[in-house]
Amino acid sequence: MGGARGAGAGMSAPGPVLLYDGLCGLCDRTVQMVLRADRRGVLRFAPLQGDFAAHVFERHPEVGAVDSLILIESDGAGRERVRLRSDAALALADHLGGAWRLAGVLRVVPAPLRDAVYDLVARTRYRVFGRREACRVPSLEQRERFLD
Repeated sequence: MGGARGAGAGMSAPGPVLLYDGLCGLCDRTVQMVLRADRRGVLRFAPLQGDFAAHVFERHPEVGAVDSLILIESDGAGRERVRLRSDAALALADHLGGAWRLAGVLRVVPAPLRDAVYDLVARTRYRVFGRREACRVPSLEQRERFLD
């Protein structure tokens, strides 16, 4: 994938980065939806199968086995916050702003219950939404938002 090549070698990317399974149909649809909804263009994307994700896993080995959405947020001082499962989805909605922030009401649902639903969808995503042979190549307009 083209894009912000300088951010791959273990450095933090500007703005939050959504790591996604580039072979998953549901994850691809999610990325396409986020690209349309992120009017400010602050979110960046990197496939779990790429170099950027490999460097994230080196820095955060505790998430190396995660194979669905992961949101990486940087505080600007080099510290990263890694969000997983339903927490990542709700933080993603916060970054999108507007009506998406209404998803925040789901925080009243206990995290274990939210995560159980998230895990159920994650386990069945290939059967329901399909599996791709390769990551989708972003359009020229989108390329700058994708990290290798």
